[in-house]
Amino acid sequence: MDIVHHGGCLCGAVRYRITGEPVARTLCHCRSCRLASGAPSLAWIVVHAGDLHHEGAMPAEFESSPGIFRGFCARCGTSLTWRSAAKPGSIDLTTASLDAPDAFGPTKEIWVEHRLAWEAPNPTLPQYLRSSVGAEPIAPGAS
Repeated sequence: MDIVHHGGCLCGAVRYRITGEPVARTLCHCRSCRLASGAPSLAWIVVHAGDLHHEGAMPAEFESSPGIFRGFCARCGTSLTWRSAAKPGSIDLTTASLDAPDAFGPTKEIWVEHRLAWEAPNPTLPQYLRSSVGAEPIAPGAS
């Protein structure tokens, strides 16, 4: 039996399904994610691009920096995706846009050097100054 997860935007125009499990789950504190979401941090799941299937309208995209594209609903504005032209095999989806986001809690916090002073770190998660790719955590979190 295939594993399928569903999600979409606030107004329902953009709907998607994911076949398979996420390859990563993060909580990002970078300034770009904060501005794109209007929130102090943004939780993401990373999936293989081939596992994402759109069932409604396609997200609109904005190139937020060279080669970085943020997807959102053109109707209601919900932040939905992040993708890098340099990494076409994966795409990030906002965790809160999933129909069952509680099943996908973050396993690490990234870009903590940008964390707002009033947002407390999660002491159970590894913390990374910037990206976790090839990096060692600055705070290992509880095991």
